[in-house]
Amino acid sequence: MADKQSHLNGAYYGPAVPPARSYHRHGRGSGCGCGCCLLSLLLKLIVTAVVIVGLAVLIFWLVVRPNKVKFSVTDASLTQFNLSDNYLNYNLALNITVRNPNKKIGIYYDRIEANAYYEDERFDTETLTPFYQGHKNTSYLNPVFKGQNLLVLGTEQLSEYNQEKSSGTYSIDVKLNLRIRFKVWKFKIGKFKPKIECDLKVPLSSSDGSLAGSVETTKCKLDL
Repeated sequence: MADKQSHLNGAYYGPAVPPARSYHRHGRGSGCGCGCCLLSLLLKLIVTAVVIVGLAVLIFWLVVRPNKVKFSVTDASLTQFNLSDNYLNYNLALNITVRNPNKKIGIYYDRIEANAYYEDERFDTETLTPFYQGHKNTSYLNPVFKGQNLLVLGTEQLSEYNQEKSSGTYSIDVKLNLRIRFKVWKFKIGKFKPKIECDLKVPLSSSDGSLAGSVETTKCKLDL
């Protein structure tokens, strides 16, 4: 028996060893995990919120039907506009009509700042009295710019001034800086700061009170 075992050279011939099985541990699914589910839920909430807000805005617009408030300069009186040694002496009075065409919206004008410009250079600022404007109402603003102020003009601007002095009609811009709130039913909404710009052609009154030309009604532009 010992001789037979010597021919085996130490090799082992026993029962065959079965191959090792590879086991795959199945997870709960091949889809995304918790983070992906939360992101999907968040997107759904955002879309839902946007839809709700959009519907609310649409319903508000259908019920209230908001319209733009209209500003226009209906009258202007310029009795002095003289530039000497870089100082401007001026006396300008305006009548500005403010029309609120809305049936269900009132407006609180909490602050009204009127600025007068010539050749893009501001020469005066006046603060007007705050007021409330009711539905379908027309109100009036009457800023008066009077005094003397430093006004340094460049060569081209000075040439333009001399031309307008000869014609008797001056290009003057009046800008309103507003702070307003809206009243819808009993609710006061927002704090808005629109800007109104009025580009005017104002004739200088002569010594006898007559004008160099007629004053045309000028519609003002809304700049948000």
